[in-house]
Amino acid sequence: MTGFVDENLVYHLDIPVLESDADVFEHANNTRYIHWMQSIAIAHSEFYGWDDRRYIEHGGGWFVRRHVVDYIHPILPGEILHGETWVEEMKNVSCLRKYRFTRKSDGRLISNAETRWAFVNFKTGRPMRIPEEISSIFVQRTATGD
Repeated sequence: MTGFVDENLVYHLDIPVLESDADVFEHANNTRYIHWMQSIAIAHSEFYGWDDRRYIEHGGGWFVRRHVVDYIHPILPGEILHGETWVEEMKNVSCLRKYRFTRKSDGRLISNAETRWAFVNFKTGRPMRIPEEISSIFVQRTATGD
């Protein structure tokens, strides 16, 4: 899966919904959304060259503080989920990342979500200031504040 970043710094990634993603009701299980949120956030970071190895070398990385997911419509195995993510807000030691998932075939909104990520020092386990070289690549959206 290869993604891209548009002119508003939104990262886009298509995600195939697999049979293994389904629950007994034959639609994607709610836990899969958390997995997809983490996967697209990691892919977005890797797009800019920040993979696990680079975070380890730097001594700090992202840890989830809170997830919020709004489930709007179900998605079924065999369909393609179009994921979008962007950093809405960057603070000293945390950021708010937003997500929008739509069905690729018709653009129907499937889910909106957000994650509050904390930047944590791997040795101490405590929050640390987000380095400028990281925060500067994720600054959000357009000059108009859209």
